[in-house]
Amino acid sequence: MIQRVALVTGSSRGIGRAIALRLARDGAAVAVNYRERRHQAEEVVDAIKRSGGRAVALAGDLARADDCARLVEAARQALGPIDILVNNAGVFRKADLAEFDFAQFSGMREINVDGLVRVTRAVAGDMQSRGWGRIVNIASIAGIGTSTAGTTFYAATKAAVITLTRRFALDLGPSGITVNAIAPGFIATDMAVQSGADFDAIAAKAMMRRVGTPDDIAAAASFLASEQAGFITAQVLTVDGGRTDFIAHA
Repeated sequence: MIQRVALVTGSSRGIGRAIALRLARDGAAVAVNYRERRHQAEEVVDAIKRSGGRAVALAGDLARADDCARLVEAARQALGPIDILVNNAGVFRKADLAEFDFAQFSGMREINVDGLVRVTRAVAGDMQSRGWGRIVNIASIAGIGTSTAGTTFYAATKAAVITLTRRFALDLGPSGITVNAIAPGFIATDMAVQSGADFDAIAAKAMMRRVGTPDDIAAAASFLASEQAGFITAQVLTVDGGRTDFIAHA
């Protein structure tokens, strides 16, 4: 059985951590990327190794072009050419039109959009040469259009992720590479807990009457990264428990 090599950006905690652990259980060797939380990234690596897997923790700030290239090369040197890329790293800054700040928006775009493009381009060559690859981008239901206040410009970056997913799928499909996105709803990560969000109120907006967990997103990523998803590309899979507060479901 071929052991795939996965790179999960922003995987020291939250959704990225859950995806890294899930892909390792699926049999992949995993490059665990972090920007500042080295200790947490190493804990993820240790957990994978204790289960008999291969993993490495790699620093890299996706807002920096040189870091993106170095990250991919370091993963290649440590584990081999990348077969599975999960573009998970992202930042959120609350703002609507009246509060808009170009510097803040630029900071979100540099990681959420520019970093995704750079890392994807850096791994695409190896995938094309082998005729196989899986790219999974973590977007957000904000990029589809929800009624949640304060997410306007974050939503703009995630809408860009969705558009890039479909365009990259078109570009890379002839080489046997699938490109899909997951649009999570509200997920109970440590960052969400620290935000003071009202979990009960948010759960009431979902048909399933609960908030999501990182493992809910990891399960979707696992499928999209698998052999079984080989004829699925350019799709956006919404994982939100059936949110009812959309401006548009289309």
